[in-house]
Amino acid sequence: MLSRHIGTMRRVFIKLAVMLLASASLASASATLLLEEPYGHMGLFTATGHAAVYLSGICADTPVLLRHCAPGETGIVLSRYDGVGGYDWVAIPLIPYLYAVERPEDVPLFANAKMAAFLRDRYRRKYLEDIVPDGKNGAAPGGNWYQLVGSSYDRAIYGFEIETTPEQDDALIRKYNATPNVSHFHLATNNCADFAKGVLNFYYPKSLHRSLVADVGITTPKQISKMLTKFSARHPELEFSRIIISQVPGSMPRSTNVHGVVESFLKSKKYIVPSAVLNPIFAGCVAAVYVGTGGGHFEPARNAMIFEGGSDPERPLDAEDRRAYQQQLKHFLADAYPETPRRKADKMWAKLQAKAKTGVDDQGRPILDMRIGDSLVRVGVSANNVLNGTVPLEVERELLEARLEAELRGRSAQQLSEQQVSRDWDLLQETMAEKDSPIALRITPRSENVRGNQP
Repeated sequence: MLSRHIGTMRRVFIKLAVMLLASASLASASATLLLEEPYGHMGLFTATGHAAVYLSGICADTPVLLRHCAPGETGIVLSRYDGVGGYDWVAIPLIPYLYAVERPEDVPLFANAKMAAFLRDRYRRKYLEDIVPDGKNGAAPGGNWYQLVGSSYDRAIYGFEIETTPEQDDALIRKYNATPNVSHFHLATNNCADFAKGVLNFYYPKSLHRSLVADVGITTPKQISKMLTKFSARHPELEFSRIIISQVPGSMPRSTNVHGVVESFLKSKKYIVPSAVLNPIFAGCVAAVYVGTGGGHFEPARNAMIFEGGSDPERPLDAEDRRAYQQQLKHFLADAYPETPRRKADKMWAKLQAKAKTGVDDQGRPILDMRIGDSLVRVGVSANNVLNGTVPLEVERELLEARLEAELRGRSAQQLSEQQVSRDWDLLQETMAEKDSPIALRITPRSENVRGNQP
């Protein structure tokens, strides 16, 4: 009798477990609008940045053939760029889209343009050559394809995630696989933001629209991000969250704040200053439109968690803890290198990296071959291989110092989590030999420092 009850209870628990797993699977489906900051030379339209959509439940057999994800897969980013193999959209797995590598632990700790170009071309040759073939003499081709992989080397990205269902994913897969994938890109009427708007309106019809006033009828990434945020506020039954994906620290120029069309005009001196001189009334109207449409009120980073590939999103570091980290790193560098006042570790590493040759090790992790004195050394540059044991500790230490200094500076520090900075500091600590113990500090948040000083 007892065994029968135990067997019945076991079957009930198994059934409940299956139901819980099924409901967890349903809840995990989502669509995330990616609002990507502008970079490079800012013109009236390039200041609006880029938009793409990350779909957690949809993967791809090829970059142009969608399917459901298998267990363990993390979804794809759908995006539209002009001039990529004649296609209207291309699907790239999330981690390669962000970092041009397949594993998050292989992301370089400190990137320059040469490293980013190498990793992008390596991924292209492995997965995208049918769409983006070699250029002359087997070289990497020109065009916009490079923005499909390694986006986080160029810019910071804000994500606006909303709950979806597998049934909605089914319908989108059927539609996009059945519809001709032929480019009809147009900057003003069919751009990247129009594409992202179309994907999200497929899930939630009429949820997003362009602004005829603030963006003179052009769909912009900032506008549809605002619309999705407002839509989520009207539908609290749908799970909604925000994330920030930081730009990879390095010597590449930092991206800038994203704007709408009128906002770009107003905040660009090369447009607004001549307009104010030649036609003050027109300039005043532009300012009135900007104020009247609330152009400066939308903050993409508000209530956002920090996302780093391979881990769950975390809360950003607060301002006081950031300052504590910055001050202690400053003191550490001053103590470690007293002979070089105001030493800029990231500037020094950038010069050293610029002279090195990029490559990968036997496990596909990024490395640099560089000359140190009379020796040629191979330096691992990802968290997974930086402490490879074959490089002078001073070289590994300089790389990690450069990483910490770059990520704690300016706007980058506002896109930083405790996990990110503590991991980097732990790696730096591992390079400290016994003889260095007098200068081997442990950087800790302000709150921990206060506790540590208590008797």
